[in-house]
Amino acid sequence: MSSEEGQYAAEATGNAEASLTYPIQASALRKGGYAILKSHPCKILEVTTAKPGKHGHAKCTFKGRDIFTAALVEDSHPSSHNMEVPIVRKTEWDVSYVTRDGFLSLFGEGGEKEDVKVPEGEVGSKIRKLLEDTPVSVTILEAMGQEMCMDAKAGNDD
Repeated sequence: MSSEEGQYAAEATGNAEASLTYPIQASALRKGGYAILKSHPCKILEVTTAKPGKHGHAKCTFKGRDIFTAALVEDSHPSSHNMEVPIVRKTEWDVSYVTRDGFLSLFGEGGEKEDVKVPEGEVGSKIRKLLEDTPVSVTILEAMGQEMCMDAKAGNDD
């Protein structure tokens, strides 16, 4: 089996879970939406469309920001071709505490979980500071099988 055949064999096995993306025509994507740009789940910052040339399709050029790393990504696709759009979900969770190894202990409508790491930087500092004085709720962004804490705020005392 060649390496190329092996690549397709791995993809063909798939999994029984719901898809992480869905297809949409490139010309239908808009600023503020999401798309997979060069294998990165991105929020679209800018879309420009070039007119069709003598021998081809109109091209759409997308500039976006990776939703997990904040890296800028640029990609081009023919406007009539399909692109993949990540299924992005935001959920609110209450924080119980931060574990010794730096994970958030969360509870909410979805039950309990301890598999989201405290983010580096400003959001992580905000969570730790708020937890000293008040209940904290966080926004968890989930896409492409990854989860990340995006924001924190003082929660309600229920």
